[in-house]
Amino acid sequence: MAARLPDGAIVSLATAFGAQKAISAITNASPGVAASAAHGFANGDLVALTSGWSRLTNKVVRVVNAAAGTFGLDGIDTSNVALYPAGSGAGSALPITGWTQITQIMDFGTNGGDQQFASYSFLEQDFETQMPTVTSAMSINLAIADDPALPGYQALKVAAESRAIRALRLQLPDGSFILYQGYVSFNETPTLGKGQVMQVKANLSLLARPVRYIA
Repeated sequence: MAARLPDGAIVSLATAFGAQKAISAITNASPGVAASAAHGFANGDLVALTSGWSRLTNKVVRVVNAAAGTFGLDGIDTSNVALYPAGSGAGSALPITGWTQITQIMDFGTNGGDQQFASYSFLEQDFETQMPTVTSAMSINLAIADDPALPGYQALKVAAESRAIRALRLQLPDGSFILYQGYVSFNETPTLGKGQVMQVKANLSLLARPVRYIA
């Protein structure tokens, strides 16, 4: 059991990328192992995935067990062939080579991610039953003290204007971190309240479930 405070957490946006590498196959294993000729990745590198397995597409994962022609997807269990059909995992990996810190964050919030249900009842029943379906769309919301001279402000502006898909990294004080990926939106008009810090709002609309590493 543990309780932690977020004080000292660092939030960064992916702003530099290497050459995208083709993945010819991914094994059904834990962790999954990607086959990619001359990938050039090293252990600890972070890559954004696309895959024939939609559960992997738009996830950002850490490289583990890098070797000539293969690399592991740290923490990604692809052993269930019902979820990850054998032979269908080919895609690509885009290495993230640079991050820009988003400073002066006043609030980091999340929306969505709630389990949705289908309700049904048989003719002979006098009650309804719920069956889980999907989780609702999830987004990250940032309130940032207004300063357009900051690199993080400009990085958000560029990503929003290009409607680009970007990764976001939340580095926690204990060394663990969470990786997200989605579309960036950014409202440059600051809030104005007498005696209150002016703030702008940024949003990341997630395209996949986040990936978390404890260290």
